[in-house]
Amino acid sequence: MTPEVLQHLLELNRRFYHEFGRAYAEKRGFLQPGVQRLLARLPAQAHVLDVGCGHGRVLEILRSRGDFQGRYIGVDASAPLLHQAWERAQGVDFAVSLLQRDVAAEGWHRDLPAVDVVLCFAVLHHIPGKALRLRVVRDFYQVLRPRGQVWLSVWNLLRSPRLKARVQPWERVGLQWNQVDPGDLLVDWRHGGYGLRYIHQFTLPELAGLLEEAGFRVREIFLSDGEGGRLGIYAVAEKG
Repeated sequence: MTPEVLQHLLELNRRFYHEFGRAYAEKRGFLQPGVQRLLARLPAQAHVLDVGCGHGRVLEILRSRGDFQGRYIGVDASAPLLHQAWERAQGVDFAVSLLQRDVAAEGWHRDLPAVDVVLCFAVLHHIPGKALRLRVVRDFYQVLRPRGQVWLSVWNLLRSPRLKARVQPWERVGLQWNQVDPGDLLVDWRHGGYGLRYIHQFTLPELAGLLEEAGFRVREIFLSDGEGGRLGIYAVAEKG
């Protein structure tokens, strides 16, 4: 993948979440079962970095727990989604910071405090190119305290015939199939207008290998969510 194609894909997704941020939030009024399964493990005093925090659903769940007294830092590139997250943060009785940051940008994490857990749900599949994905995961490694963990998920949409039908030809965004990487997909959106997004379809070994190359020890990988409980791939990995 050339640098020009990589930037084209990044801009495609930036534009999507700016234009469809509110429509996206309307369709994401709940947390997936896999996310809930992991959040149930979160210690009450944990310091958490929520990468791609969106409209603040994780923040809302932590508030509803009643026992969480740690620190929550949410980062997202979409101003419309962050605005909704700020609305959810009102009245929270633990430390909250919400920052507009793009994890694809160099140095997005350098002024952040060390945390115990990095959450990265449904974000990494939007990062094009293995080299950039590896850099982002290494950024997670750097911001974690010793023995800290990253909990992440990526979409597994090709397991669903319904979602597989949403895949569009690359010509729709001025590209050819041989300009992108194996596993790269262009997927449409049909709520509140028509949009297109880039995603990368991971395999389980590919995701585990990426984490290990970044220095993590993979502790757990499992499938969850959606039709048949298999439309999301989840990983728990510990800083070495």
